[in-house]
Amino acid sequence: FNTAGSIGPDIIEVDGESISYEDFNQALSAQMDAYQQRTGESMPPQRIEQERDVVFDALVENILREREMDRLGIKVTDEELLDLFLGDNPHPLIQSYFGDGQGNVDQALLQNFIDDPEATPQLVQIESYIRAERRRQKLESLIGSTVRVTNEEIVEEFSKRNKSVNAEFVVLRYAGLRNDSVSVTEQDLRAYYNRNREDYARNRSYSVKYASIPKMPSGQDSTNSLASVAQLKSAFESAVDDSVFLAQYGSEQPYGNTFFARGELDIAIEEAVFANPVPGTVAGPVIAGNMIHLIKIQELRNSDTESVHARHILVRPQTDTEAGKAEALEKANALFQRLQNGEDFAELAEAESEDPGSAVRGGDVGWFGEGRMVPPFEEAAFGAPLNTPVGPVETQFGYHIIEVIARGTEEVKIADYAERLRPSSETLTRAQDRLEDLQYFTNEGGNFEEEAERVGLTVSTVEVEDGQTAIPGIGFSRSLMSFLQGASSGEASEVLELNNQFIVAVVENITEEGYRPFEDVESEIEALVYVEKKKEVLTRRMEAAYAQHGFVGLASALAVPLRTAENLKFNDFDA
Repeated sequence: FNTAGSIGPDIIEVDGESISYEDFNQALSAQMDAYQQRTGESMPPQRIEQERDVVFDALVENILREREMDRLGIKVTDEELLDLFLGDNPHPLIQSYFGDGQGNVDQALLQNFIDDPEATPQLVQIESYIRAERRRQKLESLIGSTVRVTNEEIVEEFSKRNKSVNAEFVVLRYAGLRNDSVSVTEQDLRAYYNRNREDYARNRSYSVKYASIPKMPSGQDSTNSLASVAQLKSAFESAVDDSVFLAQYGSEQPYGNTFFARGELDIAIEEAVFANPVPGTVAGPVIAGNMIHLIKIQELRNSDTESVHARHILVRPQTDTEAGKAEALEKANALFQRLQNGEDFAELAEAESEDPGSAVRGGDVGWFGEGRMVPPFEEAAFGAPLNTPVGPVETQFGYHIIEVIARGTEEVKIADYAERLRPSSETLTRAQDRLEDLQYFTNEGGNFEEEAERVGLTVSTVEVEDGQTAIPGIGFSRSLMSFLQGASSGEASEVLELNNQFIVAVVENITEEGYRPFEDVESEIEALVYVEKKKEVLTRRMEAAYAQHGFVGLASALAVPLRTAENLKFNDFDA
């Protein structure tokens, strides 16, 4: 389709045809209503942002398809439409509305509907829908039918994929020539730039400063959500069918039928579950993974495999040399001796371990089963006496001193009710109000960074180009791109709502589309021109040697090895 699309401040315009934002919002509302009917819940904000893109693309595609069908003269005649109503193979919509329950159309019911004057508006709607869908089907069929593959093309492709050859060849590598063996002048560089100028074309771009507030629940939101979930605890405990309970209350964690050992659950859930694993009891609510969980313990059993709870102190070699390893081992042995002399493991790990993730927890790496750690660490841990440091143990990470503080073979089967932590409408409103304040005073002549500091926000800077699919720190936002395309330097956007944050952006500078200046790309071009020059030198050298010695003496004349390759297929080569 040879069309162009853009988003203006008030409308969507595609190839000269406009769609009002009212139409866009109606289409989006229809999708949101359909979602609510399917799920019983309002569409979440992040889903709304995604749905905006889907609706936008659908509106654009519909216009493009209509234009192409008009251009190709694709129509649905009244005779075709009548056949789709009353023919031997009626449209599925007709079968759905006027079926007789046995897979056929109740012709009397359909005819009564057609003849009923009061049904005329509905009849017109059905006709329009069927006509439009049939027209689209014709377009799809036409597109499909334009693809043809001849027998000769099939045979040729089969030959390319299956015929193979053995080959001998001679290679001269560009790396074999030093840069100072060829001459590259500024004139060469500028000539290359002029020949390949399109490679350095740039779109319109914007230097943008922005301030953002994430859509995070406040402390009060979390407290309220915990209290709300806690009210379900007694109902969960008394539920006869836990899968029905999870479905009824819209758990974001589906029902499963899996047993979990220690180390296989989120730490917060694991601690709550294994603190008192009595079947039928409900642990929680606990917060884990940005969700609030109520966990019902359904069944408890002993496993054939063991899990251990360990902590460690890691010493990393400072250099990847024998001397570096020896120094690290010496330090690890000294730390082990300090433990033998009675120092506290957790305090020593916090002070000396070079694993920052576990050091802050006194070296605690939590529970784990077989296959979860690197083999030397795991072998030492599962063979260690309880509450007795062992080591140093060498792994690819360095030297470890390990202490196992608990062992267990228990496994639990659970039902996990999970509800996502979400910011309240009040929290979101406060965030928007702060950004609206920033936007207002910036557009009234205030300095964006100073105004952001006044309301306690940090300003980030990003370079954005027309057509850019993802913006660092922001992601993809059609609303932001729309603002930038219509903005002038110094203008601040309205508060823009993204999947996970609100932002206000201000345009610092606009660079119109054109070409990157020669000075900006000179260093890039220089490397490419050196390759071109080397290619010319090596090509002349090989052609001269071939002319004098032929292929048989080519390798010897060039002082390079004769290479061989077997079973080469056509598809092994670049086109």
